Amino acid sequence: MKTIKMSEEINYDRRRFLGTAAMTIAAAQFGMIGSASPSSRVSELALVLPAPPTPLGAYVEASDAGNLLFLSGMLPVVDPKLVFSGRLGENLSVKQGQETARVASLNALAAAKQHLGDLDRLKKLIKLTVLIATTERFTEHAQVADGASNLFAQIFGPQSGHVRLVYGVYSLPIGAPVIVDVIFEIEPVRQSTSKPHQY
Repeated sequence: MKTIKMSEEINYDRRRFLGTAAMTIAAAQFGMIGSASPSSRVSELALVLPAPPTPLGAYVEASDAGNLLFLSGMLPVVDPKLVFSGRLGENLSVKQGQETARVASLNALAAAKQHLGDLDRLKKLIKLTVLIATTERFTEHAQVADGASNLFAQIFGPQSGHVRLVYGVYSLPIGAPVIVDVIFEIEPVRQSTSKPHQY
């Protein structure tokens, strides 16, 4: 597969969306963590969350149980096209792989926000799984997955940490080079303590 051309086909919003990559990476390197809430950090980093993804099959994008939120695998799509397609080690570089992981992670945040109604109900990232379409000789899986890990560190703070599983596969749905799978810890819905009026 050939890399999707990012030229006249990309509208202004998509160019702005992808253009935040350098700012996000720089902020991760220097630990520029601002306000405590995820929504504030998204604003501080000038990130643009994409439209929430839609399922490709008979499943839902998000499901919560107790204080955990589970998301389906997130693709690196914008508007809603793949940012890149193909395989790492074949037609895609590590840098391009990092960007696809970052975009897939932004889709995860968008899906979480849609499901919860408020991005600030996210407390931390518990587990991150990154699937990468690669050639047999490709060995830089960890560097590609850092595109996702660095973004989540900026949202939740590097001190929160998360466990991670990364592995290479031969192919992924619709030719995607990366899929990101996450489990978040969430704030419970606050119950009203006010008593009902008695008449």
